Amino acid sequence: MHIKEVRAHIIKNSRGEKAIEIIVNKKYKASAASGASTGKHEVPCFSSQGIEFSVTFINKHPHFKNFSLTEFSDLAVFDSFIPLLGGNAVVALQGACLQAMAHGNVAPYLSSRLRFPVPLGNCVGGGAHSKGIGTDIQEFLLLPKMKTMKDRVFLNRHVYDLIGKITKIKKKTDEGAFILQKTNENVFLFLSQLLDEIKKEGYSVQLGVDVAASQFYKKGKYSYMHSSLKKNVLSKGSQIHLVNNWIQKYHLSYVEDPLQEEDFSGFSRIHKGKNLICGDDLVTTNIERLQIALKKRSVNSIIVKPNQIGSLIKTKEIVDFCKKKGIATIISHRSGETMDTLIADLAAAWHIPYIKTGIFGKEREAKLRRLIDLEKH
Repeated sequence: MHIKEVRAHIIKNSRGEKAIEIIVNKKYKASAASGASTGKHEVPCFSSQGIEFSVTFINKHPHFKNFSLTEFSDLAVFDSFIPLLGGNAVVALQGACLQAMAHGNVAPYLSSRLRFPVPLGNCVGGGAHSKGIGTDIQEFLLLPKMKTMKDRVFLNRHVYDLIGKITKIKKKTDEGAFILQKTNENVFLFLSQLLDEIKKEGYSVQLGVDVAASQFYKKGKYSYMHSSLKKNVLSKGSQIHLVNNWIQKYHLSYVEDPLQEEDFSGFSRIHKGKNLICGDDLVTTNIERLQIALKKRSVNSIIVKPNQIGSLIKTKEIVDFCKKKGIATIISHRSGETMDTLIADLAAAWHIPYIKTGIFGKEREAKLRRLIDLEKH
């Protein structure tokens, strides 16, 4: 594929913030999302001079024009620009070039055999996604047990709609999850009972959470604001005990970031059976941090976010590394999303077993529709 023209411009993401979109050869586009809850080890989204600098540089720099890319690995040529332009700019640039190489159909371009992920559906939320008015736990997640992508998406939406019908709640988080204004424990109880009722209909949906514990870790303690606990300020040991109790009591199949983002040893004390204990802020799509986590037996799964590491090449490297080590991967959206659907294609082509991309909202649903469309063909 010969690059004749590259144009970058600013769009708005789902939170109304500035995001970068890049168009290659006047037709193929990609954009990058941004997170509200971010790990401190993520690469910067943009240049230290701001998104405007990144956009202007891409539009004026001759390096991005008049050369050819023939395969995925050729995208590595842009990795050297991460410190200058930021991770979001480079991921959007690589994404647009990949779309051009694939003529807009990335998944079958990357793999002749696609596999479809289980969607982790964010149904009830709080934390950084709700500006503090929801639960301390950032996301309560649905994991549907169905054979096809279409049926998995349907089942998550079915449960989501039931939550809205039962609670009559209208307020939603940045990611489209309901803000129930209940304590953490009351939400656990409500969802557990609802999923038991769903089981009577012949459906099986497992429950998971993204605790995002770094968001309420202050001065060496975990400070809860929306809890039924007798003590709302917990030590590390008490937090570990609490999370392990949640896993056992509510049969959690997935727990993300149960402790603050530097506590590799603490993660190793979280119960790991058939359930997934996942590192997001702990690992930030970074192989070096993952190697520390594996050495300390901290996690058996990780979140993968291309803009955390700022490169599709480095994202593929960590996905391949996880396959070799038996670590499950979950490719994920961000709270400030765009209509870009590339993570759906990457999930199917790279055989990533899980995707976290919400249930409700046009930016979330676009990715789910893309997976359903890929499954049809």
